[in-house]
Amino acid sequence: MKQLLLYCRSGFEKECAAEIQDKAAQKNLFGYCKLSSNSAYVIFEAYDAEELLRFYRSFSLSKLVFTRQWCLLLAPQLQLLPHDRVSTVLEATAAADITGFGELRVEYPETNDGKTLSTLARKLTVPLRLSLRQQGTLLDKARQSKKRLAAEHQTAPVLHLFLLSGTEAMLGLSYPDNNNSLENGIMRLKFPKDAPSRSTLKLEEAFLTFIPESERDKRLASGMNAVDLGASPGGWTYQLVRRSMMVIAIDNGPMEQSLMDSGQVKHYQVDGFKFEPQKKNIYWLVCDMIEQPNRVTDRICDWLISGWCQETIFNLKLPMKKRYDVVSQSMDHIHQRLQGAGINYHIQAKHLYHDREEVTVHIQRK
Repeated sequence: MKQLLLYCRSGFEKECAAEIQDKAAQKNLFGYCKLSSNSAYVIFEAYDAEELLRFYRSFSLSKLVFTRQWCLLLAPQLQLLPHDRVSTVLEATAAADITGFGELRVEYPETNDGKTLSTLARKLTVPLRLSLRQQGTLLDKARQSKKRLAAEHQTAPVLHLFLLSGTEAMLGLSYPDNNNSLENGIMRLKFPKDAPSRSTLKLEEAFLTFIPESERDKRLASGMNAVDLGASPGGWTYQLVRRSMMVIAIDNGPMEQSLMDSGQVKHYQVDGFKFEPQKKNIYWLVCDMIEQPNRVTDRICDWLISGWCQETIFNLKLPMKKRYDVVSQSMDHIHQRLQGAGINYHIQAKHLYHDREEVTVHIQRK
């Protein structure tokens, strides 16, 4: 296995490729990328199979900003027979001599053409899963106790069938301890009808992505104090209010009246880059201002260094070119400032599904 398949947003293949080559080279893994514009995936081909496997098992997917999902390719080119696609996959898995998979996922590129394969993916999943169990490639639920099965499924690899068309596919594997548990690596959320704008989904996805479920009751608790920089009309403030937080909304623009009527929001029409809290009782700082990334990162660092907040989620608006370079420079700048100030912190960044030309960053002050 010398190839790695990476899923990304359509139009961000170059950023995905630049990032995986950069991170791999830092770990002494070298290779090159195969990509096509707007295909929503990238193939990284390593020169050394053993080094690739070592990298894949040790490097965390969460450290990749532009990659939604990744898997090692077992068969990069499968020609599926239109009348019997299952047999093609069975032959490929038998030829690769692989068994003991805990899960099957039939997926496809997140493009307009790729989405047309969603119906085929659903129809193919059940018969293919049954056939793979009969063949011994997938774990057989009927022959195992529930307790043992649950334990094996937590560690057993995942088999991915990535459809390129009705007759072409790729076969790969990933591991539950270092993959995205969501289909296609995508978190699909329902837009709340009473939310002021669709930008609210960005913050909701960020909370669900960056805050472990076991810690949400504590770190997203009711009664917390929060500040929303660039709040108008209130898409991000809405997420804080629905979690029963008290919010200071900073923006020269108007706020949604329903949020103001909640009694949980104070709106100050001032510049988000100049506002300073009067008390150090703010837990959350969120920011979705349309500004240069360097200005936003500097201001966020000011807040963390001054002790004005404990956790922050903010967006970096990306230019049309050199988007990976901008993200890398912004992250380096954050590290330099916070480390220089002696701040202990944990940082994550991701190009979320509900993001467009932006990357979402989360920092927790330890």
